Amino acid sequence: MAMVKMAVVGATGAVGREMLKVLEERDFPVGELVCLADPKEEGTRVKFKGEDVIVRGASPEAFSGIDIVLLAVASEISEALAPEAVKRGCVVIDNSYAFRLREGVPLVVPEVNAGDVGQHQGIIANPNCSTIIMVVAVNPIHQAAGIRRIVVSTYQAVSGAGILGIEELTRQTRAALEEREEKPEVFQYPIAFNLIPHIDTFQENGYTKEEMKMVWETRKIMHLPDLRVSPTTVRVPVYRSHSESINIETERKISAEEARGILAKAPGVVVQDDPGAGVYPMPLYTSFRDEVFVGRIREDVSVERGLNLWVAADQIRKGAATNAVQIAEIVVRENLF
Repeated sequence: MAMVKMAVVGATGAVGREMLKVLEERDFPVGELVCLADPKEEGTRVKFKGEDVIVRGASPEAFSGIDIVLLAVASEISEALAPEAVKRGCVVIDNSYAFRLREGVPLVVPEVNAGDVGQHQGIIANPNCSTIIMVVAVNPIHQAAGIRRIVVSTYQAVSGAGILGIEELTRQTRAALEEREEKPEVFQYPIAFNLIPHIDTFQENGYTKEEMKMVWETRKIMHLPDLRVSPTTVRVPVYRSHSESINIETERKISAEEARGILAKAPGVVVQDDPGAGVYPMPLYTSFRDEVFVGRIREDVSVERGLNLWVAADQIRKGAATNAVQIAEIVVRENLF
């Protein structure tokens, strides 16, 4: 691969720092690295390949001469910066919600729709973390038997809310064990020893925006505009790695054994499915990994053509940073600048 001048925007945040790790681990051909963040953080140092990189303030001018930009910032910042980067000849891979449903912007999970990358007009969107994890697991089943309907419940780690979510869980857990009260600031209610069935804002239909993202994004990624998807997203007191309980109704009857074999060969998937021996995916053991782990594969006893899956994956890695770097690898490999 040709050497690339790369910019990471939001380099001081949880996802931005993870992007730097993934670029290094995957030996991405970074010829020159520019790390950008909020101008208030200018001068901060981050590590890349054992060296300190001094963070600069993000601005349109900072994108001059850059080949690929990885954006790991809030949607409103992406809205402002991404077009400026494109004007200066960059390919932008954006981790926010800003462009995911925009016409002409590919929404890509490389294991599912890598071919869409070539349709970009300067911006490629990285999907929601829960959507990425789900489609990696269900797309191989869809390719084999067709999917009519998905019902999914997510169990989302506090790191999905960033470093402040992690710190809040730690504080509240300590306070609860010491029989003290620690008021919630990041989440709507105490998260320690609790579950909160509320992520993002509620919509008129009773679903949250986080849940509707899974509907809209899955349809776009899988090229199934009429796919029926019903999600419930729940915040749980886990530091890292989201889990999902997925129920699939297929067009063709597929056995658990056949599904197991399909998933065992699927890119980016690790099957952990021997419940009698206590083998199944768990967030503690899927953290800091790039694969999507699938287990508890069983036929649904309530419908003729149904399957149940239990899935876990690191939402900071495959659900964000790794997926973005995989997209960048396609851009370089296919020369899609």
